[in-house]
Amino acid sequence: MFNKVLIANRGEVALRIMRACKELGIKTVAVYSTEDADTYPVQYADEKVCIGPAQANKSYLVMSSIIAAAINTGAQAIHPGYGFLAENSDFARACADNNLVFIGPSPECIDAMGNKAAARETMKACGVPTVPGSDGVVETVEEARAFAEKAGYPVLVKASAGGGGKGMREVHDPEDLEAQFLAAKNEAQAAFGNGDVYLEKLVLRPRHVEVQVLADKHGNRISLCERDCSLQRRHQKLLEEAPSPALTDEIRRAMGVAAVKAVRATGYENAGTIEFLLDQDGNFYFMEMNTRVQVEHPVTEMITGTDIIKEQLRIAAGEPISCMDKVPFTPNGHAMEFRINAEDPDMDFRPCPGNITRFEVPAGPGVRVETYIKEGSRISPYYDSMVAKLIVWGNDRDECIARGKRALAEFHIEGIKTTIPFHQKVLGMDAFVEGRVYTDFIETEMGDN
Repeated sequence: MFNKVLIANRGEVALRIMRACKELGIKTVAVYSTEDADTYPVQYADEKVCIGPAQANKSYLVMSSIIAAAINTGAQAIHPGYGFLAENSDFARACADNNLVFIGPSPECIDAMGNKAAARETMKACGVPTVPGSDGVVETVEEARAFAEKAGYPVLVKASAGGGGKGMREVHDPEDLEAQFLAAKNEAQAAFGNGDVYLEKLVLRPRHVEVQVLADKHGNRISLCERDCSLQRRHQKLLEEAPSPALTDEIRRAMGVAAVKAVRATGYENAGTIEFLLDQDGNFYFMEMNTRVQVEHPVTEMITGTDIIKEQLRIAAGEPISCMDKVPFTPNGHAMEFRINAEDPDMDFRPCPGNITRFEVPAGPGVRVETYIKEGSRISPYYDSMVAKLIVWGNDRDECIARGKRALAEFHIEGIKTTIPFHQKVLGMDAFVEGRVYTDFIETEMGDN
């Protein structure tokens, strides 16, 4: 096991990783911008190194500064968390070039799965179901139109690189194809420095279901049940739950088998997530692979009893997965994660940075809060708007929802607007309680256009 790990991130995920390290007896190094100097993760770490000013492109995205901090502090490995450099293959290579372990997959895997068009072809080749789509990147409007006419409308234009809903456009009308195709390319170029796009047949009213996977250097490849991430806005997840209320035991097994096939086909190691679309007939299709730990990993931890961050550290250190004796996993109870963001739901989820004047978190059985915030903290306009993640567990979905209502009512944040009222509204809706949640839930059930 490592003696010292540098965490190349900030906020709640940095603190989450530091806590896992502490339990494993690993010293931690925090890197931070001047904006984050007084935040709790920086205080919590055993060592800290300032790597630049507030802007991410001058601090958290500067690979040379992070590498230098690791070398100068004697860190053996770097954990990238999620976001920033977590899925940057150049950063993974830079770690290797400087004899540092990148806690994640190989650069080759990041490249292979980061190109979504190429990833689709890999999945097709190994027998993982895929949505009918173009053969690789679509270069021109004419090629896009030919595919759409063959597959039938609606279609989805998707960026080959990146994620988070960037460079993605639905096209329902042939007259809109050219404009949406060019808009997707331009947005992808601006967001990822890569304007390549491909096309898929659009699955109407799908659910977004993903499978957590782990793989080590010893040939162990496992799935840790699934998460339902269907409640999202403009392809950004807001609430996740595990297990999915839409899956039968048969579909769950099949989806887990497909996820392990994907891992085997790519030679993947460490923690990752295979994302699927589930249609209303129970058919599922590969969507993409995230080559990092997910924001929503705690819901999987709650129903499997597995510490995914610790497993990442063990795998990166060359140790075998420690939970092989639990395979195949069966969901234990039900868990939900509510993303508490500094956003105003009544104003189109507009970011609301500012100073926290009151911060009281819920507690009690089955309640977990992941946050780096305390009363008096400042939510910076420079970074992601997440304030906290509230995770609740119950013996079944009904108890989980009841516990979520209780915990949200106990969660008091003042000084800024947050998404707590939004989540309370969701839990009070019949459609959600009955498990009828699709990726267009907010638009169709909550009147958001």
